[in-house]
Amino acid sequence: MADIKSEIEEIVNRETKAWNDKDIDLLMTIWHHDMVFIWPPTSNSHDPIDWVSGMGRYNEKRWRKLWNKLFESHVLIHNKREIRKIVITEENDGAFAVVDVDTLWKDEKGNDFHWKGRACKIYTKINNEWKLISHTGLLDYSKNM
Repeated sequence: MADIKSEIEEIVNRETKAWNDKDIDLLMTIWHHDMVFIWPPTSNSHDPIDWVSGMGRYNEKRWRKLWNKLFESHVLIHNKREIRKIVITEENDGAFAVVDVDTLWKDEKGNDFHWKGRACKIYTKINNEWKLISHTGLLDYSKNM
């Protein structure tokens, strides 16, 4: 179990590094090809009835283009991520990590694009490799703590 926990920590840290370095190639290594981005419109939108489809199912060409557009039009001010919990299935083929995220981007006009909240990142093991297959959008649970 300790080895699996380390593997999950590594993929969370790899994602963080990819954002920090604006490294699209590294970012593409974390996602499962069945990943679908579903996102709450605000960090207080806890009811999924309000959620939206962010980028559709994984499509490398489309996702590269979208992330590249973000990287070209925004400056990363900070990217703080803290793993709060990792849980591994009894079968050792699935896991989730609870991660607190505070990522601030600024566009060319100085407008903030802030990713802040807690995500539950869900991983599956395929061909001896862990991939992010799903995660909740960033939600604010501070009122519940």
